[in-house]
Amino acid sequence: MYLSIGNDFVIRDKNVVGIFDLDNTSTSKRTRGFLSRAEQEGEVVPCDDLPKAFVLTSEYGFSRVRLTELSPATLEKRFK
Repeated sequence: MYLSIGNDFVIRDKNVVGIFDLDNTSTSKRTRGFLSRAEQEGEVVPCDDLPKAFVLTSEYGFSRVRLTELSPATLEKRFK
């Protein structure tokens, strides 16, 4: 199965590690550090609009942080 995360982009559901709310998780110092490091290493895939969530994926041994303008609740419904 595939998960549509917006902007005509889909990912395989078995590659999803987690779906995270950007507003709630960005208050943590560890999450901010993780996102900053991922951006510096080129692992962040941006979105066109203001991001509301990020999806952490692992594909072929590489991790990616994919930003999306969809809410985590919408992504969770699509995931199930």
